[in-house]
Amino acid sequence: TQVIHSHRGTIDKYMGDAIMAFWGAPLADQDHARHALLAGMDMQARLKLLQEEFKARGWPPIKIGVGINTGEMTVGNMGSEFRMAYTVMGDAVNLGSRLEGLTMEYGVDIMVSEITKDKISDFLFRELDRVRVKGKDLPVAIYEPVCPAGEEDKATKDELQLYCETLKLYRAQNWDLAEMQFINLQKLNPERYLYSVYLKRVAYYRENPPGADWDGSFTFKTK
Repeated sequence: TQVIHSHRGTIDKYMGDAIMAFWGAPLADQDHARHALLAGMDMQARLKLLQEEFKARGWPPIKIGVGINTGEMTVGNMGSEFRMAYTVMGDAVNLGSRLEGLTMEYGVDIMVSEITKDKISDFLFRELDRVRVKGKDLPVAIYEPVCPAGEEDKATKDELQLYCETLKLYRAQNWDLAEMQFINLQKLNPERYLYSVYLKRVAYYRENPPGADWDGSFTFKTK
């Protein structure tokens, strides 16, 4: 909560195991996408300190996923005469929720939509995939923030370049070359779960070709 407030966010509600927040209201914020991203990164940093406290108490560790989307939303007091709440509603809100749920599928801490990514020019992002989430017909590109632009080291830059080239092979349905390169990437960085996700996809599509009209996206049937 403190992190969200310090980055100009508005707490919407606490929902069991989640916090919902939004930016740009009630006060206008032209840099809302960047502030949301910085809040997500700061939340992950704060979580590491919490982990130490949990460990000292003998508690199991916890992890969080952060999903961020940018778009037009309806904001204001909503409800009825019986119950009112200041909140946001709309398709863009729902996509943000879907992205949070997808962080586990790709083994990442923070996931942003292509719309959010395009609003933040001073960060380097890794494209994770093109997906169709439940309730949406059109695919959306999803990204993981890597670091502030210009702060990446040579190893990170080289890995990202190889990954981008491999992603093109995958979308061109060149399964053999894509598989070989994803294996190389996995050897390069065994801790990145993303590469094992794509290796499973390649194995599946080799046996079940997606067709010549495939747009390179993956469809998720559940939330």
